[in-house]
Order: sequence, then C-alpha cells, then structure tokens
Amino acid sequence: MTWALILSAIRYVPAETASVRGGGWQVAVGGDLRGKTLGIVGLGTIGTAIARVAHAFEMETVAWSQNLNRENAEQAGVRLVGKEELFRVSDVVTLHLVLSRRTQGIVGAPELNLMKPSAWLVNTSRGPLIQEAALVDVLQKRRIAGAALDVYDAEPLPPDHPFRVLDNMVATPHVGFVTRDTYKTFYRDTVENIAAWLDGHPLRVAW
Repeated sequence: MTWALILSAIRYVPAETASVRGGGWQVAVGGDLRGKTLGIVGLGTIGTAIARVAHAFEMETVAWSQNLNRENAEQAGVRLVGKEELFRVSDVVTLHLVLSRRTQGIVGAPELNLMKPSAWLVNTSRGPLIQEAALVDVLQKRRIAGAALDVYDAEPLPPDHPFRVLDNMVATPHVGFVTRDTYKTFYRDTVENIAAWLDGHPLRVAW
C-alpha cells in the first residue's frame, strides 16, 4: 500500500484518472524515483521491506527512529541519519512506526518545514503520528509537493475535512490492511483462538 501511494503521488495517478474519466487527457508532468532519496521513519519489519523495494527503484535510502542503530540500518542497506537530516534531504518521507506516547505527533511543523518544496509525505501506519493541523497548513500553503495518506486522526474523515478537497493530497480510506488474504488469515486465526480458549489451551497469548 505504501508503494501504491508513492507511485500514485509521484505520477499524479488520481488526477490523470479523473481527467480521462471527465473526457480530458494529460494534466500533469510526473516525477521519477531513480536517484531520489527515500526517508524511512521507523526501520522495523515493514520499513525494511519498503527499503528493499526502494533499492529496486535505484533510490537512495536513509532512515531514522528513536531506537534505530547504525548496525541495523546497514544490514538493511540504509544509511542512518538524524531526524532533521532525514526530513531535509528526502524526496519522499514514509512513516512506519508503532503509535505510542513517544511517537504521537512525532511529525509536526518543525519537521514538515524542513522538507523540500518538491517532497511528498506518506503515511500508512497511524494517523496521529502526524500533527494533522500542521500538515493541513503546509499543504494549503504548498510548502511541500503533497501528502499521500491511508490513515487519519478521525476515521472516517469528517465530510468537511480539508484532506477531502486538497488537490495536493492522495487520500485512501484506511485500506492498507484490507485484502482478501489478510481477511482470510484474520478470521481463521480468530476462530482458532476462540476454539483453543474454550478448550483451555489458548493460542497466541500476548503475555
């Protein structure tokens, strides 16, 4: 889903699709990924997988998180940088953090204002990682190229939310986890968990 949003944003897929459906034709000039820098905030299982795809696109990759060390970054083929440097040098910033008291609002006005005017912010993790009012402000002022989001503070988005109308947004309705295979696994595991608990031998115990 992260890469679907990145590619849609860089190549203006929603706007081009809308133009064709409306009887028009090309409306924008898309960008490229080769040689650009992807900034990964949170280099866990998903962040590392995102980095592998970035390498296939021949992108430079940098990463930062509160607990990331140089050894783990190097194992993923990613350069460890400070938080400010990541936001300053990246052409695309993508978030892959667990939401907690430490990470809530971890991206705010200071970070957003460090970004290049041509850069995109992508979030498929949790909406509250970003200070939403600050993001709305930089998008309305066109301080960055845009944002591609699948998660939000309030879901569904309120009907009058700016994210529904900003033309420098790619917005999807929290569908990153909504696939047939994911649902099959989710419901199968749920039934197994209930049956095992009733049998007195619970599975997948988290403590």
